[in-house]
Amino acid sequence: MKILIIRHAEPDYANNTLTEKGFKEAAELSERLEKIKIDDIYSSPFERAVYTAEPTAQKHNKDVVVLDWLKEFHGKCIDEVSKKEEIPWNLMPQFWNEKKEFYDIHSWLNEEWMKSGTVEKQYKYVTQEFDKLLNEYGFTRKGIIYECVQNTEKTIVLFCHFALGMILVSHLSGISPVLLWQTMFLPTSSVTTFVTEERKKGKVVFRCMQLGDTSHLYANNDEISKSGLFPEFYGGEGQGPIV
Repeated sequence: MKILIIRHAEPDYANNTLTEKGFKEAAELSERLEKIKIDDIYSSPFERAVYTAEPTAQKHNKDVVVLDWLKEFHGKCIDEVSKKEEIPWNLMPQFWNEKKEFYDIHSWLNEEWMKSGTVEKQYKYVTQEFDKLLNEYGFTRKGIIYECVQNTEKTIVLFCHFALGMILVSHLSGISPVLLWQTMFLPTSSVTTFVTEERKKGKVVFRCMQLGDTSHLYANNDEISKSGLFPEFYGGEGQGPIV
């Protein structure tokens, strides 16, 4: 089985759509995905994800199945000083680097700041729904291993968002999402591919073949969007946080 996790194309957040470049990215992505067999297409309910999915769905004559849990991760933490809600994936390096709990998949949710809001509740909701979906294809999670009676050659595509996509990567790989959020990046319209590895009959792990791949943009001489990245140099221009 193959799982393709795709971040939406370049967004126009203010108008709840894609930019002109974003629609171009979605079209170029569909040309790339037209070359492979796709069995099912799922999308976040947010328009920027649905608009990204539609060209691919049309080429494959598939419906886009909208799943509420694929929308951008909305778990929040509470700042102890301001008492305001904050997203957990745009942390200052000086903060997360000193938190040993953040480095481990088994302990990151036990860190005091992470426990202050709704992160744990939302994280468990997303991962449980993800496993329910995989269960529909015959995979039952046992730790990081999935058991199956018969593996499948099906390919499913999940159109979603940066933070949510990294939670799925975390769940499949056993890497703390904090490390993924803070040190990795998924460009807009990028493809992250996981494939099953069944070295023992009925025992499967999902291995990442590519993370944040944008070869369809390179093939069309299209620039890689920096939407969601902070400036490369201090004081420089940047897109700011991913929302």
